[in-house]
Amino acid sequence: MNLNMPPVTKNLIIINLLMYLAKVVLERYGIDFDDLLGLHFILASDFRPHQLFTYMFVHGGLEHIFFNMFAVWMFGRIMEQVMGSQRFLFYYIVCGLGAGLMQEGVQYIHYMYEGLGAYDSVNMEGLVVPMETYLNRWTTVGASGAVYGVLLSFGMTFPEERMFIIPIPVPIKAKWFVIGYAVIELMSALGNPGDGIAHMAHLGGMLFGLALILYWRKHPGDRGGRFFGGSGNGYGGYGGYDNYFTRYEDVTNERPQKPSLWARFKQWLEERRSPKTQAHSTAGTKYDQDIEWNRQKKAREEEVDRILTKVKEGGYESLTAEEKRRLFDASQR
Repeated sequence: MNLNMPPVTKNLIIINLLMYLAKVVLERYGIDFDDLLGLHFILASDFRPHQLFTYMFVHGGLEHIFFNMFAVWMFGRIMEQVMGSQRFLFYYIVCGLGAGLMQEGVQYIHYMYEGLGAYDSVNMEGLVVPMETYLNRWTTVGASGAVYGVLLSFGMTFPEERMFIIPIPVPIKAKWFVIGYAVIELMSALGNPGDGIAHMAHLGGMLFGLALILYWRKHPGDRGGRFFGGSGNGYGGYGGYDNYFTRYEDVTNERPQKPSLWARFKQWLEERRSPKTQAHSTAGTKYDQDIEWNRQKKAREEEVDRILTKVKEGGYESLTAEEKRRLFDASQR
């Protein structure tokens, strides 16, 4: 298993862990981190615009942050290599912002449907709470919306990839895994809205992620400026194709295959028949093979580097059919 993480994925995990550590420390001094950086209802007195961004870096507890960061590590590192670092970061933030906006919209609908604007207080289990205090308690925290967006992108990019999900005893395809999660979240939001989990925020992250992916697929050659995550410095373009790009060193860092047991045994017999002559011949052959392999390796590296540069500058659609084939072949080695 490759535990190396690309830069954005690694830094997202580090930032979230540091924020959680800061929350634990500040709670000892009576500072409510969730209240400061969590996303409040838009009509609450404690709402601030920056909370739409900061809330996704604050988590409710150890279990909450563990599962979110595990998902970022599991799926984010793959999608960052596919999209490129800059585009992946843009996608992650958009999904998080979309989740927050969805949550605000759902809370506003609930506020209007219940007619809460006509009341000054709320009776909560026998305790009368001022409306201002009650609305300030509508706080959302966590990176789950962004994580669900990353999960969606993985399912759309690798729909046939089989995954083992505990406690399901058989592997399931990524596309069914994503669809199943979306259905569960929708049913939970409609059937149990008061369970303290922002199910609609999760769906919001997926919806905004879907919209962004569809835009990229419709405009594969559009570099889009920085607003749409274009002209990135990542490892490849993204458009939902069957060709996926890995990091440059992963594409070119190949080694000659070891000869089979029979081939080695046959070579040993030949060496035994004529030790001196055969040893010299074998050494010369191996030296020539090494020179030829290094020459071919360098040529492949230069060709892949040229193609990736072309993708970076003009998008995947700028490649010829032959270049697409070569890039796909290189990614399979």
